[in-house]
Amino acid sequence: MTSDLANRTTPPVDLGPIMERLRATFESGRTRPVEWRLGQLRAVERLCDEQEGEIAAALADDLGRPFAEAWFGDVAATKAEATYARKHVRRWMKRHRTSLSLTNLPGRGWYEYEPIGLVLVIVPWNYPFYLSLGPLVGAVAAGDCAVIKPSEHAPASSRLLAELVPRYLDAEAFAVVEGEADVTQDLLARAFDHVFFTGGAQVGRQVMQAAAETLTPVTLELGGKCPVIVTARADIAVAARRIAWVKLMNSGQTCIAPDYVLVERSVQQPLVDALGAAVEAFRADADGAGMRIVDRRHFDRLAGALAAASGTVAFGGRADADALTIEPTVVVDPAPDSALMEQEIFGPILPVVGVDTLDEAITFVRARPKPLAAYLFSRSTGESDRVLTQVVAGGVVVNHVAMHCLAPQLPFGGVGDSGTGAYHGQWGFERLSHRKAVLAKPSRPDLSLVYPPYTDAKLKVLRRFF
Repeated sequence: MTSDLANRTTPPVDLGPIMERLRATFESGRTRPVEWRLGQLRAVERLCDEQEGEIAAALADDLGRPFAEAWFGDVAATKAEATYARKHVRRWMKRHRTSLSLTNLPGRGWYEYEPIGLVLVIVPWNYPFYLSLGPLVGAVAAGDCAVIKPSEHAPASSRLLAELVPRYLDAEAFAVVEGEADVTQDLLARAFDHVFFTGGAQVGRQVMQAAAETLTPVTLELGGKCPVIVTARADIAVAARRIAWVKLMNSGQTCIAPDYVLVERSVQQPLVDALGAAVEAFRADADGAGMRIVDRRHFDRLAGALAAASGTVAFGGRADADALTIEPTVVVDPAPDSALMEQEIFGPILPVVGVDTLDEAITFVRARPKPLAAYLFSRSTGESDRVLTQVVAGGVVVNHVAMHCLAPQLPFGGVGDSGTGAYHGQWGFERLSHRKAVLAKPSRPDLSLVYPPYTDAKLKVLRRFF
């Protein structure tokens, strides 16, 4: 089925009626009740359960992803987000009472969250279900309507989303719009109430610029070069397994995958050896095959960076242009100004750079754009504290890699060049809601003291209260 989906042509999209339908649904108020939100969240869970096989097949067509990775990265993660939101959205929607200053007494103050309206979710190709339905969970929990624009570079997944979303979710509140980059540009030119974009920094700047024309707020999840710091006080075997596991997932095409490793020289060779052993164990059934890269453009970029890299290839290094595959590769001590160290890799290539001290590693990271995530392997709480206080990143994980993304109790987002805004769990609900302040006062007393004309005596009294 998915091969047929991938080969279908997408007819021209008339966005006007879609936008009008979703706007009318929102204005009708049907998305506001908690019962509607709970029903839609259950529908996302049901979609994940019932369409697991079709989702995995689409990901295999588009990305060559094995079933286990498809389930872990797109299905299980999405369902967990929906389940968490379903269990907590009723509490998130409650009013939050606040105290008031003396100048506003008598009175009552609170803030409450209300839906913002119509959200545009622009989806990348690397995790096409998780990065569309994950943000959609936040929109559902907030009581919004939404348009999902999947990536044209994952056609089977895009088409499956277009079939599944209206089948499981409220088709009057949510729509999937397929098409090329011109469709995305057309969507951005329209007045949404929020734009949620996941992708690269270059396109993120274009999205933000386009959204500024309509004063549309944005959430940008932009990735970047996520560093791993490994100190001499780390458990090297554990560090190697965890780094290799996440680096190999989806052929390294993950925004929070380890991009490079800074390791104290005293344990650099043991770490490289352990990485090699972990890769060999994890890919025992791969028969020496390389890992699939999404398309020719990305393959050529990776192959070129690998061919031009200085340093030593510890293992791997072969690229197959016909199959668009690259072996899992570790490059030891490439030049700091090489493409591998200056550009986000987004592939199964891992530079491992030796440093003399933790301070040197921290300085190296701080001299570069702020990453979406940073990772530290160390059994020293003192070293952990130093990294947490000195390294600025969207998120930090100690003694593991990328797992914070799977915790809906934590905000997930970037900082600086790696993005703006955070979501997951309550953070997604709040991001896609308007937090409205409310002050309610009685009609009496109505003190004449606050009204003009202001005499010196009045001002003397007012100065004591304001």
